[in-house]
Amino acid sequence: MYLGIDFGTSGARACVMAPGGQIEDMARVEFGHLTPDEAAATWREALFSVIAQVPAGLRRRLQAVAVDGTSATVLACNEALEILYPPLPYNDARAVAEAELIRRAAGAGHPAAASTSGLAKVLWLKNRLGPERSRLFLNQADWLSALLSGRPVSDYHNALKMGLDLETGQWPEWVAYLADIDTLPETVPPGTALALVERPRVRELGINPDCLVRAGTTDSIAAFLAAGVDQPGQAVTSLGSTLVLKLLSETRVDAGEFGVYSHWYGRHWLAGGASNAGGATLRQHFSDDELLALSPRIEPDRPTGLDYYPLPAKGERFPINDPDLAPRLEPRPASRIEFLQGLLEGLARIEAEGYHKLLELGATPLASVTTAGGGARNEAWSRIRARRLAVPVRCAAEQEACYGTARLAAHGGKLFPGGDDD
Repeated sequence: MYLGIDFGTSGARACVMAPGGQIEDMARVEFGHLTPDEAAATWREALFSVIAQVPAGLRRRLQAVAVDGTSATVLACNEALEILYPPLPYNDARAVAEAELIRRAAGAGHPAAASTSGLAKVLWLKNRLGPERSRLFLNQADWLSALLSGRPVSDYHNALKMGLDLETGQWPEWVAYLADIDTLPETVPPGTALALVERPRVRELGINPDCLVRAGTTDSIAAFLAAGVDQPGQAVTSLGSTLVLKLLSETRVDAGEFGVYSHWYGRHWLAGGASNAGGATLRQHFSDDELLALSPRIEPDRPTGLDYYPLPAKGERFPINDPDLAPRLEPRPASRIEFLQGLLEGLARIEAEGYHKLLELGATPLASVTTAGGGARNEAWSRIRARRLAVPVRCAAEQEACYGTARLAAHGGKLFPGGDDD
């Protein structure tokens, strides 16, 4: 059996997967909104609690485990993995001055150049802790994996926003100039075998003593892995509060001005971007019950002609980079059904323009789209999107990120073209 654990913003979810890919058990721990002082201890407790929820018979059969976490959530710790400063979460943007230093060194388009990046947070923490206390900086998934393996290592996906050079798998000279590389973790490809679960954890949790800990990934890439996409030109659209697009490409594309960058994916690249438009806009105007009741009454083959750009508030980055772009939701028809259809058509147009933008930037042309997220099972929306995208659109059979991480635990580097499971 193989265990994948996903740490999101409000809880942890675990999936036990059999060798054939079938799900044997699921577990979850909700921790909701946490204060900074609560975060690390709660994550640690949730990690062990969600494993303990797995039936004892399955725990004794675990061959490997992997953990994913929120990208660019950074912890400062000592060699014993004890926390030295409250974790800085993925959306913490306090490191403005540090981000400016990164922009000067690496360019404004680098994924580490944002004030929310992992490296910006590392530099901010180093300034607050001082050289004597700056021991080790880890991403959330790195730290959680190390609690099981005893080996503080980062994977290429989590390390990208810390400044990792994906072409070499090494920290570049400009990162060495800004930060002490000795305080940054060793980096390995996702799925790399790290170590067996440490003996104390084996005894506490009743895990198979030969269970291997593999290097993890980010939560968004874990969701991509769950969808089972593996060929260039295939993409996954996550229809959540925002529209998140990820396209498997033979070429690397990066465009910081649009928030577009590519993750390592073996001999391929995972190019992605995110629009601010999405389900958050729908919920501003419709309740969940209304969406369920009205969606079946939409006529996808009869376009409304409404030209909406359904943002929840002013500002867009992808596929249009315009911080002043205002939501466009007029004219407002008398029919609630027609209004909903107009919003769905607008979201479908943004999705299509997003994939076209990736193509403009040099990515592999779109061949098919697998859909995940809360809007994936809206049949009317799927038909509208399929017409606009002009490629096959299907709903992902498995959508939980923890299932993707379980696949990573089972297959290691073999999930990535040209990779292996060493």
